[in-house]
Amino acid sequence: MTDVFTKEKRKWIMSRVGGVNTKPEKIVRSFLHAMGHRFRLHRADLPGKPDIILPKHRKIIFVHGCFWHGHAKCHRSKRPSTNEIFWNSKIDRTIRRDKRVLSDLKKIGWKVLIIWECETKKTELMVRKLENFIDEKKVR
Repeated sequence: MTDVFTKEKRKWIMSRVGGVNTKPEKIVRSFLHAMGHRFRLHRADLPGKPDIILPKHRKIIFVHGCFWHGHAKCHRSKRPSTNEIFWNSKIDRTIRRDKRVLSDLKKIGWKVLIIWECETKKTELMVRKLENFIDEKKVR
């Protein structure tokens, strides 16, 4: 399937995609705040510059976009059929980086939770996942 936009227009659109303060991040932060938790955002001194840091609990939450981070169980992560080499390389690098960051954070004593973009649309499931993580119950 060919793109409906010109190459230049697609490049302009993609350059506008933000990496911080995304809608899914704001949803998760809103629920955490309503649950009474206080947190820090995007600490550059930690590996991967985590989205949400709960210093009191020594826990970190990443809110990953399904497409950009290659969520294996989600239809939103379908890779483009155009420019396949570029997209496969880009997404595979992101997945490898995510694994490395997760490992680095665990080595320095942080517990990490990943909330996927698609999970922010399933409010009850997401809230239960957050509560279990913060209360140190087993996360599915």
